[in-house]
Amino acid sequence: MKKVIEQYGRWSELTILILRIEAHIESDFSNSLENAKSLLETIGKEICTLKGHTLNPNSTINGVLKNAFSVLGYSNTNLVNQISSALATIGQQVGELRNEIGITSHGRSLAEIRERNNRVNILTREFLINTVEIISCFLIRSFENENPRQPNEATENAVNYLEAEDFNEFWDDAFGEFQMGTYSYAASEILFNVDKQAYINEYNSFTQGETTEE
Repeated sequence: MKKVIEQYGRWSELTILILRIEAHIESDFSNSLENAKSLLETIGKEICTLKGHTLNPNSTINGVLKNAFSVLGYSNTNLVNQISSALATIGQQVGELRNEIGITSHGRSLAEIRERNNRVNILTREFLINTVEIISCFLIRSFENENPRQPNEATENAVNYLEAEDFNEFWDDAFGEFQMGTYSYAASEILFNVDKQAYINEYNSFTQGETTEE
């Protein structure tokens, strides 16, 4: 999923949901499921918005995903319609399972809170998260294959670290270097390699500021 987001920069905001999913798989799986549900729903809603399709404000996650598959053209045959409906139903079941094991849903006793994670074994957790990942990647790739970004949009995010010397100096002057044992890394280098989209955003803001001053 991270590789898909890296390939298609317009989906970079989904990274926060992915990090939350990963962070809570063992300690609070209901939280991971909540963010998995949000991931599917966000992708579905964004696809519908980008395709100019208005959703019912009260749409369930099942409805959102069915509409997303529909605007992508996957409702033209009975077989494909059945598959897309089945995948959408998986999304709905993820949401319902989250409600079942969630720490806040319907109130929980202390014993229920302690045991809620044990109700979903590790293999089932992996299956659910992997399923969400497959559906998410499929939706994004299907949309991007049919709606590639224009060349000027794609090149906008193409930033070469070595060619951004002015910005790197500005960022390093502001945040310095970070020591890790015997290793030392410049702040700009860390930002570029850890969160490239954040680097791009800061680089664009820096260059736009320079243009305004001129």
